[in-house]
Amino acid sequence: MRKLAAIYRKELQYYFQSITAYVMIGLFLALSGYFFYSIFRYYNYLSYQAGRDPYLAGTLNLIEGVMRPLMGNVSVVLLFALPLLTMRLFAEEKKQGTFELLLTYPLSDAAVVMGKYLAALSVFALMLAGSLLYPLLLVIYSNPEPGPIVTSYIGLFLMGASFVAMGIFFSSITSNQIIAGAATFGVSLFFLIIGWAAPFVGSTFSKVLSQISILEHYDTFAKGIINLQDVTYYVFLTVFFLFMTLRSLESAHWRS
Repeated sequence: MRKLAAIYRKELQYYFQSITAYVMIGLFLALSGYFFYSIFRYYNYLSYQAGRDPYLAGTLNLIEGVMRPLMGNVSVVLLFALPLLTMRLFAEEKKQGTFELLLTYPLSDAAVVMGKYLAALSVFALMLAGSLLYPLLLVIYSNPEPGPIVTSYIGLFLMGASFVAMGIFFSSITSNQIIAGAATFGVSLFFLIIGWAAPFVGSTFSKVLSQISILEHYDTFAKGIINLQDVTYYVFLTVFFLFMTLRSLESAHWRS
């Protein structure tokens, strides 16, 4: 455990001693803040219109009108941000020639992988924590349902955790950070949009695509429901890519 903590501290120090963490967190909060402002401004416009339309007034809801669109846009921002956060974890070690040295340390592969993974996950958690300002503003100035807000953030954290696991895997199989980031983005995008094809295929394939889709599993969290099947999906995806990272390091041991 001490060795894992040492790797964790080393990676976390790198993030905050360089400008990486500050840039990533700043850009994430700026983009999510822009989306919150735009969505909430449109919601206010609809509220103004609802003053003259009783039917429209009955359909307005802060969760459906603000939080769900906001969380949907934030998930797209993560699609771009997290590959940038993870692409250097192993790729930079390989490029600088310190990867082979890392393999000779008295550290288990699991400690190395989990230390790096938890450091990136901590930065991601800080990004999400900063965005709590936006639902907090809704709570201060109105009365939204707290349940869907809490479950939306749980779902978003689980989604991000799986993206980080993908990123660390692709960083472990290449020495080029750009390739690692692009591969992470491509695979994350695949899991994000594959459910869009479900209406255009047969019922059997439609169910398969829905089960693979990250957004399909996130939808229940956005509705205020924590479904064990959806939690299991994200945990499985995360564990699978961490396991593949371990196999990648094991292969590097054999080659060296």
